[in-house]
Amino acid sequence: MKILVCISHVPDTTSKINFVNGDTEFDTNGVQYVINPNDEYGLTRAIWFQEKQAANVTIVNVGGPETEPTLRKALAIGANDAIRVNAAPTDGFFVAKQLAEVVKNGNYDLIICGKESLDYNGGMVPGMLATLLNANFVNSCIGITVDGNAVSLVREIDGGKETVSTTLPLVIGGQKGLVEEKDLRIPNMRGIMTARTKVLTILEPVDADKKTKSVKFEKPAPRSAVKLISPDNLDELINLLHNEAKVI
Repeated sequence: MKILVCISHVPDTTSKINFVNGDTEFDTNGVQYVINPNDEYGLTRAIWFQEKQAANVTIVNVGGPETEPTLRKALAIGANDAIRVNAAPTDGFFVAKQLAEVVKNGNYDLIICGKESLDYNGGMVPGMLATLLNANFVNSCIGITVDGNAVSLVREIDGGKETVSTTLPLVIGGQKGLVEEKDLRIPNMRGIMTARTKVLTILEPVDADKKTKSVKFEKPAPRSAVKLISPDNLDELINLLHNEAKVI
């Protein structure tokens, strides 16, 4: 089985976020980047298939040279090889188009994406990719088993879980549950050294329209100061809840 894991290069959640050029661009200065958490769950599950079912695991990213440390970390975790499409991931459709080209040329059986990336939370790419490939698609996936060409999956739905069955080729949008946090892997020294010799192929992007454009970014409004009300002054409390907080 050939597995392709799509990796996003996203800011660590502890990074301080700022915008530049009139709030139209994300300021990358001083920002630490990591593997998108939803993608890391998918990568760890792919490595399980590699160890248990002799799957070959390739990782792919659409991005510039600055994403290569993230790809090398994924290689150190255990992926067999890596592909970087040399283009800025500025639009979900553009990214899906690049990934679709990689899948078609590589003849992959299972394509694992995170259901959304931690930076923009668009959640568009997995579904678009499946449509471009005319492949089966299961989103919000929290469990997967593969037996030959048959696949059984568990997906999260409102109020519960749903078990579905389908066949390869398949695109999934994965999340926590594919593996648990305790099962995520930290690269060891041997993995880090081995990753240096693994193949990282750089591809130029194919032509694709960009369907969306970020016009402006805006941070959430800062929280207002806490107002302390005397426990004896219930009238003032009710007034503030009704007229200021507007919750009653």
